[in-house]
Amino acid sequence: MMPRNDLSRKPAALIVAHGQPSDPAPAGAEIAFLAAKVQSLMPDWHVRAATLAEPGAIARAVAEAGEEGLVYPLFMAGGWFTRTHLPEKLAEAGGARWTVLPPFGLDGAVQALAVDVVREALLVDGLVAREATVLVAAHGSFRSPAPAEVARDVATRLQGELGLARVEVGFIDQSPRIAEVAAGLPADAIVLPFFAARGGHVIDDLPAALEEAGFLGRVLPPLGLDARVPGLVRRALKASRG
Repeated sequence: MMPRNDLSRKPAALIVAHGQPSDPAPAGAEIAFLAAKVQSLMPDWHVRAATLAEPGAIARAVAEAGEEGLVYPLFMAGGWFTRTHLPEKLAEAGGARWTVLPPFGLDGAVQALAVDVVREALLVDGLVAREATVLVAAHGSFRSPAPAEVARDVATRLQGELGLARVEVGFIDQSPRIAEVAAGLPADAIVLPFFAARGGHVIDDLPAALEEAGFLGRVLPPLGLDARVPGLVRRALKASRG
């Protein structure tokens, strides 16, 4: 029997994000752009993207790539979506044999990238680490402790590796809220948005919280948009296959 197409002979990878249920197109386009960047680094692979919010996106990707592959969850933490919901969606799409990798935010290389990003921001702003303040802004959750634990682990790593004067963590969906924490920060403080993409939380909720707090410092781009991320995704895929 002839294979369906040449793509079926290549190792397959699917980058999956949550997406925006109320408006799935922008998030879908953003993750597709990331997948294209990863694909350019892995020409011998078949790399595609999908969001849980876009109806049929996972099914289309699985139908194109085949019955086996690697799924890279572009999530900042593990939990119900990555451990239960995503495998169920894959099984429904005929991808029960696909392997779901650890989420983006749990990758040690990604957490090391967070340290590098803050270190570089300090240099650009002419700040001395031992006098600097950083706020890790994260999603959080009232249902699971996992998202907050990851954000706090990153904050601890920032403190330990950079020797910062002060590192705080604030959340969108749990206490302490970003607005509460940011209200007491100095004017030269730096905010690291611990998010994988530029969704509604980054576009709307984070700026609103910082405005409420009267925050005057610098807000970095979401960690997932750093130019080094495609290389980290490639490394994770290669390591998982190899």
